[in-house]
Amino acid sequence: MQPQESIERFGYRQELRRGVGLTDLVFYGLIFMVPIAPFAIFGPVYKASGGMPVLAYLVGMVAMLFTAASYAQMVRAFPLSGSVYNYAGRGIAPSVGFMTGWAILLDYLLVPSLLYLVASIAMHNSVPGVPVWGWLLIFVAVNTVVNLRGIRMTITLTKVLITCELVVLGLFVLIGIWALLQGRGHGFSLTPLFNPDTFSWPVIFAAVSVAVLSFLGFDGISMLVEESAGGSAQVARAMRLALILAGLLFVAQVWVAALVVPDPAGVLNTGSETAFYDAAASAGGEWLRHVTSTATAISWGFADTLVAQVAVSRLLYAMARDRQLPAFLAKVSIKHSVPANAILLVSALSVAIGVWAAQLEEGVGLLSSLVNMGGLIAFVVLHVSVIVHYRVRGRSTDFWSHLVAPLIGMAILIFVIVNANILAQRVGLIWLAVGVVVLGVLYARGRRPVLDGDDKAGLTGIRSP
Repeated sequence: MQPQESIERFGYRQELRRGVGLTDLVFYGLIFMVPIAPFAIFGPVYKASGGMPVLAYLVGMVAMLFTAASYAQMVRAFPLSGSVYNYAGRGIAPSVGFMTGWAILLDYLLVPSLLYLVASIAMHNSVPGVPVWGWLLIFVAVNTVVNLRGIRMTITLTKVLITCELVVLGLFVLIGIWALLQGRGHGFSLTPLFNPDTFSWPVIFAAVSVAVLSFLGFDGISMLVEESAGGSAQVARAMRLALILAGLLFVAQVWVAALVVPDPAGVLNTGSETAFYDAAASAGGEWLRHVTSTATAISWGFADTLVAQVAVSRLLYAMARDRQLPAFLAKVSIKHSVPANAILLVSALSVAIGVWAAQLEEGVGLLSSLVNMGGLIAFVVLHVSVIVHYRVRGRSTDFWSHLVAPLIGMAILIFVIVNANILAQRVGLIWLAVGVVVLGVLYARGRRPVLDGDDKAGLTGIRSP
């Protein structure tokens, strides 16, 4: 890390322990995105995309790469935990930062609950003797203990888990290709990439609004910038690498699945949540169905939720130390250098929301539709932050990085939001309205959003060629 990236210049003490390397960050981002994430949502994406899941994931990857480019610019200017909350707050205004942090908080607070619920339902189907809420408590308890032990233990465990996921993924792809070579399935085809009979951009972007769930999490890498040994440059590189690797893995698995799924017309009509496992059984037999479904349960219940809990706890920590959330959330464990209270709060919320959603007939679908909206709104503001901080205030002459690329990324995301699920749009607006009320209360109590060290930060980090 460069000396000028010391967080002391922003008015903070270095409380979190540095030592996370590039490989650690890439693994962290991959496990957050879950290399086998399409296993669980292949059916809905296949239906929404008109049978073109490959195109949906490619468009999603491009959109997220533009977003990653904006993250790279802002993490260089403000190498602080809190991610887009800090970038919008310092790049535009503290009140905008609060609202952006509030928006992405919807994503981060609900993601662990969604993941725990999906995994618990899968495990309950395999072991019905344990109720869904019982599995949920087990998953939450294990992950909380691991995260309280420190970031190094979390990183080490995620490496083991992601290796197992990649083995299962490789097994499915190889067996799927072998099945196609043996004449099973529908033969090699470009239809999953492009089908002129069903193609339209609104259809594809509606599918992207679902598929993007698989990519959400790469931004969590920026949450570890205060724990990164290589500073902001290392974080920016890790985000790009993790996104590209995840995108290629997503494309490979959905392409093979689309070619071997036994009833494509049925999936196109129903969006079956077991479509991927049906494809696995068609390619390799029932044993492969059980392997892929079990891997989904473990990866969503342990691996992904483990890092999701890390990300949201760092966001709560960053907002709390700026007095925009209760101060107890900014308390850091002296022994393990982690925001212990924030981790415990996330665990409690995950249990409460997860158990509540488990009682609903469409609990998974409801949480899924809500998760994406907060992240997408925050990403749009991130692009605006780059333009305001670098181009408007800094008079940067790097038009591509500080104007054109953010505008393209913002346009893609807005199109995705417009074509997203109506319920997700409504809840997103309601959540933002609640945030406005909270912000109003803060102003009324004389606690308007103020980021420590603003005067010292100024336009630090702006570079013009």
